[in-house]
Amino acid sequence: MQPLVGQDLTHTQPRLMHWLATATAVSGVVAAASFVQPPDATATTARAGKATYETKSAARSAAAPDPRRVTFPVDCGPNRLDVVHKVSGDLDLDGTTETVAVVRCHTETGTPPSGVFVLARPTDPKAPPRVVATLLAPSQKLSVQALTLQGGEISATLLGYSTLDVPRCCPDVRKNTKWQWRDGKFLQTELPAEATTEGV
Repeated sequence: MQPLVGQDLTHTQPRLMHWLATATAVSGVVAAASFVQPPDATATTARAGKATYETKSAARSAAAPDPRRVTFPVDCGPNRLDVVHKVSGDLDLDGTTETVAVVRCHTETGTPPSGVFVLARPTDPKAPPRVVATLLAPSQKLSVQALTLQGGEISATLLGYSTLDVPRCCPDVRKNTKWQWRDGKFLQTELPAEATTEGV
């Protein structure tokens, strides 16, 4: 709307100046407040964040269950149980670390069968780790020669016997086996068994 000729517009000028002055004052207060913050505020936040990350990393690395504290479901009679292999990692992608342990009864000769077990942390930090899965039972009469964990996949080289006539000192069958957590359980896949004429 165009103002009429001779209309007095002087009353609009103070209002405009008033808002400009107010905006300038508010900006000054905000700027001053930013300078009043403690000088180490940003550094403290950064250090706190780093400490939290390091604490989580340390807790996660320390979370691997120790197989030496576990009572395994293996009967060795008067002999002790040996932990011969172990690997640790997040097998089911839940953010916690599990341990895969290979155990067998102690012997000075021969190749006793192995057991492969998955261990998880208990809910009570003072309690020993829990056996949550059996990947290979000693009753299967196989020995584990090698065990690795990569990308959540557990791989093992298993040694066995083709017949009962093969001396228990010298397994003549070798097979590679893999386990991976899928659909709430460990699924096992393996390559065809290889018979060999040489002692393993």
